[in-house]
Amino acid sequence: MNDLRIRAATPADFDAVLAFWKAAAEGTSISDDRAGVERLVARDPESLMLAEDADGALVGTVIAGFDGWRCHLYRLAVHPDRRRRGIGGALLAAAEERFVRLGGRRGDAMVLDRNERAHHAWRAAGYAPEPQWSRWVKPLTADDH
Repeated sequence: MNDLRIRAATPADFDAVLAFWKAAAEGTSISDDRAGVERLVARDPESLMLAEDADGALVGTVIAGFDGWRCHLYRLAVHPDRRRRGIGGALLAAAEERFVRLGGRRGDAMVLDRNERAHHAWRAAGYAPEPQWSRWVKPLTADDH
């Protein structure tokens, strides 16, 4: 994808990213608001990666978070009109390069069970579910119920 540019998000991108996720991402979470994105980028400025086309339009995102122990992938999303053109793969490759540069050894991804299209994309990129694990969650504030 010669016309694709991948870069870290800046505060000027946050509103566009949040709007993009509403159109391109499957579902939302409690952190999908401006305050959540601000905290993410303040803690790890290179974690929110954006894919832009030659015209500068936002066409994809991934959060590549590394906590010093594990490499976590969230919010891999590609604009519905731009899917199946290598954008997701390019974002994953950039995220994986970042992880290796930081010393990471294995990436894990949050993937909705019902999102069959995403399952195919993740498998094609070399990822596989680990059936012995389940995600356990607990809301930490009253607003998160």
